[in-house]
Amino acid sequence: MLGDTPVSVTEIQSGQSVLVAGPPMTGKYQLLFQLLGEAADRGIVITTGDPAEEVRAEFVDAAGCAPSDVGVVDCVTKQQGGGVEDDDLTRYVSSPKNVTEIGMKFTDQFERFREYDDQVGVGLHSLSELLVYLDPEDVYKFTRVLTKQAESEGWFTVATVGSTMHDEQTLHTMYEPFDTVIDTREENGRRELRVRDGRGPASEWTEF
Repeated sequence: MLGDTPVSVTEIQSGQSVLVAGPPMTGKYQLLFQLLGEAADRGIVITTGDPAEEVRAEFVDAAGCAPSDVGVVDCVTKQQGGGVEDDDLTRYVSSPKNVTEIGMKFTDQFERFREYDDQVGVGLHSLSELLVYLDPEDVYKFTRVLTKQAESEGWFTVATVGSTMHDEQTLHTMYEPFDTVIDTREENGRRELRVRDGRGPASEWTEF
């Protein structure tokens, strides 16, 4: 369990996928790394918001692993004009709008990390940045391929989306590839979450 919340890491380890959805500043990014850190020994993170070094440090801090245990697909640095080259642990994509390149770079990391026996977690922060550039249907197709690829190795996936940035139809399209949706909110200065899936009603809102 994640603290005293109803989020069971053991239930999402084996090929499961989770989408964390909420308004800005409600802990989505923090929750993504908490889930990855509790359930995985190694990880691959696709980042559309923060550079590779920051994302890797967040994963290391959450999981207690070594930097060499974290592969990153960085969609930020090149777009900002950084002169960088791919290495074993970091693949750089020209822009979040290039979803084909993101998929190829992720597959590079996927092939590398599938050689390990350790549990691997896949993070994607965030779908909202992809939706700035791409149609919801294109983001849906990409996300579905990603989650199925991770599931094929028994890995779990955690992604985030800004729930106030998109219309209801787009949000429901984003929910579909995931086994579980965790909603976040801020209520009276407290960050809260609830968990919902297709098997029953949503949980009660719980502070985290």
